[in-house]
Amino acid sequence: MSEPLVVIGNGMAAAKFCEELASRSLGRYAVAVIGAEPHLAYNRVLLSSLLAGEVAAGDIVLRSADWWRARGVTLIYGRPAVAIDADAGRVALADGTSLPYSKLVLATGSHPIRLPVPGMELPGVMTFRDRADVEALLRAAKPGTRAIVIGGGLLGLEAATGLAGAGADTTVIHLADRLMERQLDPRAAALLRQAVEARGIRVRLGASTQAIEGDSRVEGLRLADGEILPADLIVVACGVRPNADLARAAGLACNRGVVVDDGLSTSHAGVHAIGECAEHRGQVYGLVEPAYEHARVLARRLSGDTAAYQGSVTATNLKVSGVHVFSAGDFAGAEDTQDIVLSDPGIGFYRRLVLREDANGTRLVGAVLYGDTADGLFYLDLIRSGHDIGRHRADIAFGRIDLDTNLTAEAA
Repeated sequence: MSEPLVVIGNGMAAAKFCEELASRSLGRYAVAVIGAEPHLAYNRVLLSSLLAGEVAAGDIVLRSADWWRARGVTLIYGRPAVAIDADAGRVALADGTSLPYSKLVLATGSHPIRLPVPGMELPGVMTFRDRADVEALLRAAKPGTRAIVIGGGLLGLEAATGLAGAGADTTVIHLADRLMERQLDPRAAALLRQAVEARGIRVRLGASTQAIEGDSRVEGLRLADGEILPADLIVVACGVRPNADLARAAGLACNRGVVVDDGLSTSHAGVHAIGECAEHRGQVYGLVEPAYEHARVLARRLSGDTAAYQGSVTATNLKVSGVHVFSAGDFAGAEDTQDIVLSDPGIGFYRRLVLREDANGTRLVGAVLYGDTADGLFYLDLIRSGHDIGRHRADIAFGRIDLDTNLTAEAA
């Protein structure tokens, strides 16, 4: 008889886990996936495109209902899990029912951060995290609507791009000195700002939010210097925090996220965590690829194979405000690193590779690409492999073709 396996969370990590598990041990587990949202799992990366009207809601669905059924997965969506009894092996749902499990996988994702400033609960202050947020923003963002996005990271720029695409008069305010400071170096960030502003989106850097102004609803945003920016709509997109609420209430070990070991196991036997809610070796990842790595490792382990998660070399490879950007590894560099830079601002092209030399050779440790990111995954593979590229540093900046040819010739 199949073991009952429950997945809490119906997002991208959960979908990838079910795909990997079905490919390895179809029928071994009776899988039930619990989702709070009343939708099939969808691609969150495309929410800004949905907001801008570039895609329809059906276009962002990851897998059809038939796909889930063919893999024996029972979907329970629109009925969130509200409690875990880890000792009894049961999950309680909001409608009063409960499900037994022998294995439990937490894939609960993250919560959007709301700033601790006055006025944050006023009508017209919104977040940008899920389809419900997009639907609310589409109702609110009409041509001429004065919209302010708090946060110039990836999420904020996606929201701003979508709002501008919907016709809103959009301003981004950001505390840091450059956009996407966690993913881009200053030169790439400056190019991105130019591209964002070219879309009619105003950018205010070094701007700190002091309060949201308004009586019955949002009327403006007050900066720390006292300036008030008029607003009909404010989107808070300044980060996320792991959703470890259920795990913490159940007594599982949690720090920022749900603490897991190299096997993605939590502090309680039979309970696992993957994706944005999981904390591994003190690290929480807010990106899709680490979540997929978690899913693959855990599916292998629950199928009886030997597998361990050793951490991820993070990479960002996305289209932001119509521009492709990529970064990976230690792109900030240090005193013991060297840079190779190719740049042509006239065509919006920038490429910076960060190398480190030691007694064992020369290795690529970081990369930032702006405009043309076709070689991004090739550079990511080099960073992860630690291949000695000393003999090829004259060619490496020109990308995959020349370097692959040289490496093939050397191996021969």
